[in-house]
Amino acid sequence: MDLNDIIDLETYPIFDETFCEKSAGTLDSSGALVLPGFILPKALSAMQAEAEENESKAYFCAQNHTVYLGPVDETLPTDHPRNRMVESSKGCICDDDVPQASPLRALYDADGFRAFVKAVTGERELHPYADPLSSINIHYANRGQELGWHFDNSSFAITLLIQKPEAGSRFEYIKDLRDADAGEMNYDGVGALLDGALEPDVLMMEPGTLVLFRGRNSIHRVSPNQSDKTRMLAVLAYNNAPGVELSENARMTFYGRLS
Repeated sequence: MDLNDIIDLETYPIFDETFCEKSAGTLDSSGALVLPGFILPKALSAMQAEAEENESKAYFCAQNHTVYLGPVDETLPTDHPRNRMVESSKGCICDDDVPQASPLRALYDADGFRAFVKAVTGERELHPYADPLSSINIHYANRGQELGWHFDNSSFAITLLIQKPEAGSRFEYIKDLRDADAGEMNYDGVGALLDGALEPDVLMMEPGTLVLFRGRNSIHRVSPNQSDKTRMLAVLAYNNAPGVELSENARMTFYGRLS
């Protein structure tokens, strides 16, 4: 399948240098590049049908974790922002359950799309995961399921909304709430957010929207799904070096299997 059949290239000329430079500027200045209607309706319908058909294969789990996605610091109180727990609950199917003929896989594998992502993010190389599970994931959130507040470990993330629920599941964030490279964790700011004293921004999106998001310093969450319609979201994950695998512990935690 060709990118002309997947992407609205008239609205989003990803091969155009000027468009790429403008997109990179948006990502750098706002922390998020939001491209509504990036996926053409026919391709989106195919992605929706595939995701719905394969939902029965999803591994569902709920996890308690810190905002910083790290171990508890025993030198600090349990109610310290570094140690306070939030919950994430979702289902996930892995790369090996995405059909070979899927437009989602064609998008992920296309040299032109990777060139666009490299131009926007400033990465010199992009490679798939070496393990068979981690490159393309589809996340499912049913009623009451959510993604708790956290900072990402990676420098950027790529998501594609496939299906939107009728209520809830809002993507909420605060840009640059910490500076991880400088070692500034901003515990006071995180504590204020967890206590409800800070109002986050909301990133609005409809099915077919592609988002590139810098979540390493921008805290974010997806609020609980408040409807009976499942939220379905594809995550496209690349590495800046070949041969990288998600750890066995992470695969068991997130996918319930190693291969």
